[in-house]
Amino acid sequence: MIERDQAVEIARERALEKRWAFVEPLNIVIRRDWLGEVNCFEIETNAGRRGTKARFVINAKTGEITLEGYVSR
Repeated sequence: MIERDQAVEIARERALEKRWAFVEPLNIVIRRDWLGEVNCFEIETNAGRRGTKARFVINAKTGEITLEGYVSR
């Protein structure tokens, strides 16, 4: 099981690999399964603002990125 800060670092590293901007502020949503255990982390960069955004969904058990996307403008 990974922690919230680890999920952010995984997302930051992937953004660097892909040469995507990783702009703060971040919006991090913690999704839980029906038993209340953390299932995944949804991370959005440049939250609440217009412009460049990266979005990642990271599996909380494995640290695997299950969904990613980028909008440059």
